[in-house]
Amino acid sequence: MQYIEKQRTITTERLVLRLFDKSDAEAVTRLCNNYNIYKNTLYLPYPYSVNDALTWMERHLENFLADKAYEFAITDKETGILYGAIALSNNQRFRNGEIAYWVGEEYWGNGFATEAAEAIKQFAFQEKGYHKIFARYFGSNPASGRVLEKLGMSQEGILKDHVRKEERFEDLAYCGMINA
Repeated sequence: MQYIEKQRTITTERLVLRLFDKSDAEAVTRLCNNYNIYKNTLYLPYPYSVNDALTWMERHLENFLADKAYEFAITDKETGILYGAIALSNNQRFRNGEIAYWVGEEYWGNGFATEAAEAIKQFAFQEKGYHKIFARYFGSNPASGRVLEKLGMSQEGILKDHVRKEERFEDLAYCGMINA
């Protein structure tokens, strides 16, 4: 993982994590306007519009500069193709933050979420000095849990029927890790 502060980018073996730009709105919309993405995310609307994408991206730079949250586009290092998004919140008082991510369905199974999450973990601990990172995932989405396991996170608990999604209740699994 290489973080270039001036460019606000993180580079990995295959990926560049960078801030979103308005020009990404169409690609974000195409990837997010997908029922299978929607059903595995906590806050994504469905159907998903270009306006949703633009509204979502509106405060990314401001939040980044204020050290409130870091929201990156997951892109291919060679082609620049947008695969998804990864974010890290910043609770400065407690020196921790939550990782959240999504990858477009057509790119599932390629390890992009794991590679991006590993880079964000290193960014949190090495660049930002976090004590802890954590993440949540629906019990119905074990693939997301496997990404967190590969990062070295441990399950800290399951909140039974904690959220309501489409007229059904979902368990929310919490995972975390301390910077050792």
